[in-house]
Amino acid sequence: MTENLWRPTRRRLTDTLLAALAPVAACAVALGALTTWTAFGRAGTPAEIEVVSGRVFLPYGDNRDTAAFFRISNSGDGEDRLLKVASSALDGGIELSRHRTTGGAVAYRDTVESVTVPARGGLTMSPHGLDVTLRAKAGWRAGDLVPFTLHFQRSGAVRVVAVVVRPTEDSL
Repeated sequence: MTENLWRPTRRRLTDTLLAALAPVAACAVALGALTTWTAFGRAGTPAEIEVVSGRVFLPYGDNRDTAAFFRISNSGDGEDRLLKVASSALDGGIELSRHRTTGGAVAYRDTVESVTVPARGGLTMSPHGLDVTLRAKAGWRAGDLVPFTLHFQRSGAVRVVAVVVRPTEDSL
């Protein structure tokens, strides 16, 4: 019985090594370039979100619908998105809203799905723009603290406490 053993020739070995060398060399060059890029600080930093202040307007009379406002800063090189705001201290729904005024001085509110917090910038909510509309629990007083959780696309959940204030010009 004759055995048919496959024996590599010098040419086959050379071709196989050359075929494997190209992708390995490409990966090594890419890894070296990325390492150099990050070592010299060119990769930047991800979004670094901080909620600087939070305020909730004290509801007026029997109406418990009100708004909360936050000042958000992003010291990172990447933008982030505020997706939603939650709180266990509320009676009803809570949503991001944008208030606008038409040319005829008619005000209206639109629900906003999410909002961008720019890189190396910030976002300041106000009664004349973006805010968080909510239904307050009965019995709130000026100075009460209300816990909130702001959910960001990249930074995750950020917990913050907002103070209940009377809606005056200096509280904006």
